[in-house]
Amino acid sequence: MEAVPFIVLDNCKDEILYYQRIFGGEVHILRRQGETVFNADLHVGSMVLKFADVQAAKPVQQGDYVRVFLRIETEEAYRHIYGKLADEGTINTAVYEAPFNGLLAIVTDRNRVCWVLSYYR
Repeated sequence: MEAVPFIVLDNCKDEILYYQRIFGGEVHILRRQGETVFNADLHVGSMVLKFADVQAAKPVQQGDYVRVFLRIETEEAYRHIYGKLADEGTINTAVYEAPFNGLLAIVTDRNRVCWVLSYYR
């Protein structure tokens, strides 16, 4: 069994590029109609983030009540991702030394997606 984050956005076409600038990786458009991208995946290493446009997924409210837990492999990548998400978002919990000998932070990005960022030393 595998859990994959599924993120619903206004304007999936542009917003998936926002996440690509943060995480890197390769965008795979799965479904589009004209200029509107309904579904896309972002492949970063062995991780896949799934995205859908609000026109396709029809969420009840923006952000729903889901947090995406992201375990990041290096401290450099951790600090980069944290900075990029916080730049246009909101820091819920600033970076702190966690009891598991690593770093933890919680950031809500500009699309109101809440990310729990972790780095284990």
